[in-house]
Amino acid sequence: MGYDEFGFAEDWENPTPLTPPEEVSDAPHIPIRVSFPPAGSDYMGGTCDGYVYRTTFAGTTPDKTYSMVRAFLAEEGYADIPLPETAEELLLFKRPRNPQLQLFELRGYIHNPVKILFPRKPPQKHALILEIYNEQSEHHLLRFHGFIQ
Repeated sequence: MGYDEFGFAEDWENPTPLTPPEEVSDAPHIPIRVSFPPAGSDYMGGTCDGYVYRTTFAGTTPDKTYSMVRAFLAEEGYADIPLPETAEELLLFKRPRNPQLQLFELRGYIHNPVKILFPRKPPQKHALILEIYNEQSEHHLLRFHGFIQ
């Protein structure tokens, strides 16, 4: 396609049609807790192996990031899981970076079946990793506590 000296397309009389936006589904939303995503699926920007759903949230402040995580968990059926009230409380679960001082490998808040983790090298500032474990899978608690993969 050519353009004139003003930057307009020369073939303006026969423009290529735009593709219509994707249809919005009228199907009701089924929370993860009710129907866990299958292995290999890409649900809401996260990945799932059939046992664990993982996604990352990043906002402009820790408060905004944590509010996104809390809203996502409520929408997905995990509103009854006890969580820290504020982002400041969540930051208390961040462990020191010095490996000599660490008692636990994971840095973050853990309450079955949810883990809210602080990345070691965050891709974005104020990022949080959310892991949700499939409660209906075999050996769920062993997998959640890291005894099996």
